[in-house]
Amino acid sequence: MFKITSLNSFSVVLKIGIGLITSKILAVFVGPSGMALVGNLRNFLTSLENISTLGFQNGIVKYTAENEKNKVELQKITTTVIVALLITAVFLGSILFFSASYWNTQIFGNSTEYLMVFRVLALALPCYAVSIFFVALINGLGKFQKVIWINIIGNTIGLLVSLFLILQFQTNGALLAIVIAPALLFFVTFYLVQKEINFFQMVKLDLFDFKIIKNLSSYSLMALVSSVLGPFVFLAIRNHIIQNLGIEQAGYWETMTRISSYYLLFVSTILTVYFLPKLAKASTNQETKSIFWQFYKFILPVFILGLIFLYSIRFFVVRLLFSKEFLPVADLFLWQFLGDVFKVCALILGYQFFAKKLTSAFILTELFSLFILYTASVYYIQIFQIEGVVIAYAFQNLCYLIILAIYFRKSLF
Repeated sequence: MFKITSLNSFSVVLKIGIGLITSKILAVFVGPSGMALVGNLRNFLTSLENISTLGFQNGIVKYTAENEKNKVELQKITTTVIVALLITAVFLGSILFFSASYWNTQIFGNSTEYLMVFRVLALALPCYAVSIFFVALINGLGKFQKVIWINIIGNTIGLLVSLFLILQFQTNGALLAIVIAPALLFFVTFYLVQKEINFFQMVKLDLFDFKIIKNLSSYSLMALVSSVLGPFVFLAIRNHIIQNLGIEQAGYWETMTRISSYYLLFVSTILTVYFLPKLAKASTNQETKSIFWQFYKFILPVFILGLIFLYSIRFFVVRLLFSKEFLPVADLFLWQFLGDVFKVCALILGYQFFAKKLTSAFILTELFSLFILYTASVYYIQIFQIEGVVIAYAFQNLCYLIILAIYFRKSLF
């Protein structure tokens, strides 16, 4: 369980450290309002990346791993996926470039000063898509350390680009950094792929195979529902907050979400590296039950103790990571932490969907969860102001946990 204390642990700690530094810079130079705009762009970019890659990442890893020794089949996979992704990315990039003003209004409101951000994003999109494909390909070939090094290099590039652009252009620079940094990672991933396989020899257009697209479609459905609809729901909630409570209040929520994402990274890493492979191998309800309760007995108590400690020093944390201007964020900690406890309890159950490829059940529960989050947020914001959004988050995760506990009751109890 604690093998993660190696290179992968270093990668996670580095990512969190860089995230904290970037957050501090954003807090000082762009303030709560700039933080809200950064959050909107991040959500939009997450959705766009997943649409442009068709949600193929997990499927690429699976089929690459299965056909590592079969050169012809590997060529078919590489050719089919790269052609599909490039066509999709160029098509989406073209739409984005010529409708930049529309997306600017949708994401940032009526301001027109960020049109350049969307045009740069449109040009960079093919690099995004191919870079994500390269990472999945390297992962599928079993080069786990190289994947970790890509993450380390990517986070470092992100920090350097963010430092330079935010210091030079403040909010505009922060938004451009989010767009430019991932595109630069293309050159790193291409270099590492070339060391494993001769990429240009692998791609042969006559080997394009629609059957591979069909095989990857179930992974697309699961990835696209969670990774595309999820960020759009967060975007809609943040825009609702901006319209009803003001952009600074939206910035406080974005700040709370960033803090949450840092400590949740440890749990998600443990789940992915240690528990997901075990769930995939489990063949009986008794084996699955043992894995579930191993998580609840050993990981969950440590997580809760960590949150209790963080809550006790929440004012210090906000001042340290951000600035005095962000002190209202401390009022959001209690409900956010409660929601995160429910979320972590549900996460281990949710990974069973991927382990057993339960596509329909995953999509239905995910859609219900997102519906609850949005409607509860709109309702509670009217009553409790900005605190309402974290109350809605706790309520959503409690509902999701109850649904998954009922669905997986035979392997849980």
